[in-house]
Amino acid sequence: MKQFLTLITTALLSLTAGAVDFNEWFDDRTLRLDYIFGGDNHSQYIFFEQAYATTPWAGRRSHMDETMLRGNGQLTVKDHETGRTLYVHTFSTLFQEWQETEEATRVQKAFETSYNVPMPRRKADITVTLTDSHNRIVGRMTHTVDPADILIRRLKGPADVPWLYVWKPDSTADVARRIDLAIVAEGYTEQERTKFYADCQRAVGALFAHEPFTSLKNRFNVVAVAPASESTGPSVPRKGVWNRTPAATHYDTFYSDRYLMTQDIHRLYDVLSGVPFEHVIVLVNTDVYGGGGIYNQLLVTTSDNATFSQVLVHEFGHSYAGLGDEYFYDENYGEAYPADTEPWEPNLTTKVDFRQKWADMLPDPTGRVGLYEGGGNQSKGVYRPSPDCRMRTNESPDFCPVCARAIVRLTDFYCNE
Repeated sequence: MKQFLTLITTALLSLTAGAVDFNEWFDDRTLRLDYIFGGDNHSQYIFFEQAYATTPWAGRRSHMDETMLRGNGQLTVKDHETGRTLYVHTFSTLFQEWQETEEATRVQKAFETSYNVPMPRRKADITVTLTDSHNRIVGRMTHTVDPADILIRRLKGPADVPWLYVWKPDSTADVARRIDLAIVAEGYTEQERTKFYADCQRAVGALFAHEPFTSLKNRFNVVAVAPASESTGPSVPRKGVWNRTPAATHYDTFYSDRYLMTQDIHRLYDVLSGVPFEHVIVLVNTDVYGGGGIYNQLLVTTSDNATFSQVLVHEFGHSYAGLGDEYFYDENYGEAYPADTEPWEPNLTTKVDFRQKWADMLPDPTGRVGLYEGGGNQSKGVYRPSPDCRMRTNESPDFCPVCARAIVRLTDFYCNE
């Protein structure tokens, strides 16, 4: 009988439920969820590791059960009793990038990841799914979180990690209505903290110097988080250099000299405990080119390279807005964009379902928007919207109209408009 009543309640909710009311379903706290993703080029496993309760919730408070971008994975929070979807978060992962490498054909590996969701007021079922390049679900795991669970650890910020706002539109730093961006010091010693804050100001200046972020800057808060490193700079494995740094970044990710990334996401989130944030830039204290951006995970970039501004803005296009690369070298080991599947990135198309992309912006009398073959590291079968764009070359001054529109739409989504 109880099961029957639950089914009836769930059916009624699906018919009558409107927007998810944040205050009805969630406490103003953050539930941090740590996972391990693992496998090889044809298998993927998802393991739940630990839950934490931390700072007040800094994410969106409306559109809770909606998504703007599909990403390569999804985390869904459902009420345990009724099955109602309360919150959805999409993402991409370093693990899925690695699955496209040659190494993944001969060894299995594990990768850390962490996600923040609003703290549910009662038991919730958390489902994590991973999808392949054909948008097929290839990994799924569901677990239940009880907010009263005594093993959910309560976290405060590390006492030795100072943080301060380097940009906020006014004195309130309203985290509920703005996008909260954290810049984390990596490879800065305690004596270099002043340099880090100055580099953060340069980063803010570079980001907001590019449209559409110039027009959107009052939608953002930016906080500088300044953990100290034992020595200057990141690790460089090919040179035998392994530095002890807060985020454990290193060059030679996937054996690529310039790919500067971290696999220690749990450690990074420990550093960010107590800090209101939604998006993360790890700013690495070096003048050597490198970095990367992963959608709804993190951005890593270097502080003193000559292309600092260009690389930062390009990678933020990846990590914040889910934009795809518009250049092509045909260096992918696998097929990232198969011909029978429409990419989820808003600035790439295989023409499988072009109507959902920028078809409504054509024809363009200015000539800035069109359909140009080559993008997503593939010279054939993938099309980009413009001859040049911030997502294509360092020389382009701004994002093309299609990318700019995607950024504005996503920002409206996050800011509850």
